[in-house]
Amino acid sequence: MALKIRLARGGSKKRPYYHVVLADARSPRDGRFLENLGSWNPMLAKDNAQRVQLNNERIQHWIAQGAQPTDRVLRFLAEAGIATRDAKNNPEKAKPGKKAQERAAERAQKAADAAEAAAEA
Repeated sequence: MALKIRLARGGSKKRPYYHVVLADARSPRDGRFLENLGSWNPMLAKDNAQRVQLNNERIQHWIAQGAQPTDRVLRFLAEAGIATRDAKNNPEKAKPGKKAQERAAERAQKAADAAEAAAEA
């Protein structure tokens, strides 16, 4: 059974509150889970100590048993000093999309044609 340490959403509409839970990877986001390991309240200020609460001992136990944290939970664990998170690098993200690249090439072609026509005249 593949285990994940992930977030389960609670709270009302537009007032999110998340539980950090240990769940089978096949179960739905807010479905069955094995153990509650903490909570995250994104509505609180970032410097508030109550924003993220984790049960460090149990999280370390489950990671030792092979549970994989999701990316967001791994960020919390890195802040708490429980696990390390490699920095992600995606140089393709900053590039414009396909259509924007086509428009830029078209504008460059028009500018080159105009410069060539001006040189001939």
